[in-house]
Amino acid sequence: MNEIVHPTRAGDIVAHSSSVEIVTRAELVRCLRWAKAFSNQRKDHRYYDLVEDAIRQGFEHRHFLLRDERGEVIAVQPFFILDQDLVAGSGRWIRALARFIRRLWPRFMQVRTLMVGCAAGEGHLDGEDELSRHSNAQLLASVILRHARDLNAKLIVLKEFPAKYRTALECFLQCGFTRVPSLPMTRLNIGYTSFDDYLDTALSSGTRQTLRRKFRKAERAPAIEMSVIQDVTPIIDDIYPLYLHVYERSNLQFEKLTKEYFCGLGQRMPDKVRFFVWRQNGSIIAFSLCMIQGDTIYSEYLGLDYRVAFDLHLYYYAFRDVVTWAMANGYRWMHSSGLNYDPKLHLRSELDPLDLYVRHTSEIFNTPLKWILPLIEPTRYDKTLPQFPNYNELWGRA
Repeated sequence: MNEIVHPTRAGDIVAHSSSVEIVTRAELVRCLRWAKAFSNQRKDHRYYDLVEDAIRQGFEHRHFLLRDERGEVIAVQPFFILDQDLVAGSGRWIRALARFIRRLWPRFMQVRTLMVGCAAGEGHLDGEDELSRHSNAQLLASVILRHARDLNAKLIVLKEFPAKYRTALECFLQCGFTRVPSLPMTRLNIGYTSFDDYLDTALSSGTRQTLRRKFRKAERAPAIEMSVIQDVTPIIDDIYPLYLHVYERSNLQFEKLTKEYFCGLGQRMPDKVRFFVWRQNGSIIAFSLCMIQGDTIYSEYLGLDYRVAFDLHLYYYAFRDVVTWAMANGYRWMHSSGLNYDPKLHLRSELDPLDLYVRHTSEIFNTPLKWILPLIEPTRYDKTLPQFPNYNELWGRA
């Protein structure tokens, strides 16, 4: 087994015989560790397999296999290769300038990138416990630059890792990476006896009155019925266009989900997935894809029929129904994916920070990149985020 250099802190280098290799999905089938990977997360190894099978946008999926001194696999860390648009999350004027320059220089600010994490969701570190995740992060940090160069990747990104990993991922900063915030998720305490209790206790009187007015308006329309199911395969042709309606209205777009993705979730992960579906006059007008883990429900994706969405205030209607169901089933927290922060602010959500760790494989280019990244990171262009009480957590400040 090849000997590697394993940094534990700046200026302190220790030799180990642990190793990291790259394997494909086909080779991973024989790895027993993969069946246990991310078992404490809602998106376990089954989710990564589904994403690789169902989301095809030119991503080249691979996995780092981390072995200990005895040659046993101790962790599997998924990654993928793509051509990353560095200004995708920037302000409009920067994106407009990039489009202009690309008329003459088509690949301006587009870089072949090795991205550690998940193509459809936040990233996590694999490992049996916190100590092993720290050790695994150090092992990966010590070799990832060499592997990226071998794969002809110019940029390395740890994609959207929750803030809880900051201590474990400190070793990447010591290896020349820069940490900047990604668009955060949000979290909401729903540990109340009922939705009305939440309204009366958590929200301001103005927000309370506004919501109740919206609900009364929806109730004057023809009845809306909600159902909760695990497999949407029979209705995929009805709900998928609703997802596309929301996706196409978004200013920021990364992965584009497919019909196979939605169907595969219920078929492969029925224990983790709940689809909420709303019908009016027999037609589906909205759906929400949620995932569950422990005492938390995660609102992942929403689909809306915009012919009626605004008149019926379907965003808030769906929020109320999902929260009511979650409370009745013992869930105490609701996490939501990024974007659309204004209503979440008024609903008393807090930010749930996600981090990007970035470095260029060239030392020459990595130095200016450290200065550029804070100027193009996505959170600085959202005017609502600074209004959240824990906004400073995005940068790691208390």
